Formats: sequence, C-alpha cells, structure tokens
Amino acid sequence: MKEEYSNLEQLKEKYEILKSNYNLPEFSELNNLFDLEEIDTDTEFLLKKIRRIISEKINHYLRFVEIILNPSNTPIFFYKLLKKLESEDKENLGEIYEKLGKIELKNISLDLDYSEKSEAEFIKKIYQIFTKEMKPKILEIVEKMNGPEEITKKINGSYFG
Repeated sequence: MKEEYSNLEQLKEKYEILKSNYNLPEFSELNNLFDLEEIDTDTEFLLKKIRRIISEKINHYLRFVEIILNPSNTPIFFYKLLKKLESEDKENLGEIYEKLGKIELKNISLDLDYSEKSEAEFIKKIYQIFTKEMKPKILEIVEKMNGPEEITKKINGSYFG
C-alpha cells in the first residue's frame, strides 16, 4: 500500500520543479518569510497561488507603513510609538511605501494577465527586494517603536525628557 504524501510534501515537490525551471529561491526561505505552507497543492497555477500569498503579506506591510506615514485614523496607541521615530526613519518608510505600492500595481497586472514566467520573475524580484531592502529597514523601525519609553520628569511645573 502506497503512503500518501502530506500537502506540505506535495507542495515542496511541485515547487522544486518550478524552482529548477525558473531559478526561484529556496522553498524554506519563502515559506519562512511569507507562510506558504498552507497552499493547497491541487492547482494548475501554483506560482500564481504563491504570488497571491506573498502579496497578502506585502499588503499587510503596506498598511503598516501607511499607518506610520499617515497616522490620522490610527489608534491612539500608535501616536506614542511614532514619537520615537526620527525623520530619517520616515524617509526610509516613504521609500519602502513607494516600492510596496509598485509591487501592488504589478500584482494587479499579473492577476489580469497570467504567465507562469512572469509569476516566477515577480516572486524572485519580491524575494530580493524584501530580504535585501525592506525587511532590515522595517525591523529597525519596529525595534525603535518597541524600544524603551522616554522618561519624562516634571520639575517646577515644566516637563523635561
């Protein structure tokens, strides 16, 4: 009796074929960054599904950066955290926001005009941009926001911090 493969094993197997055809990143690296392991392998368009999962995560980061750059409708909780950021941080976030917006537009065009090769190129490009440019900057900013609170003392009716 033949043992059935798990969905994850099937996914890795199918991805490995596409990886060798298009020189894609390692599955484990993409899975670590973008949570691919829940993709149903019963599909004719695996790269399209992978791109969509990646795009969901990218969209999540786009909204996060948007909250920081335009905090008008954000929870009050964020205002205190935003004070920890410097103008350089906001400039970096502006650059990231622009790149994320371009990625979102490319994602829409790929939804409308499918090509396996274009899907693969998009995945490779996103992986490179995200790991080399965005992830380190976003992590740095999140760490600043999570950093220690500024100590503010009230002396003679005035605040010093």
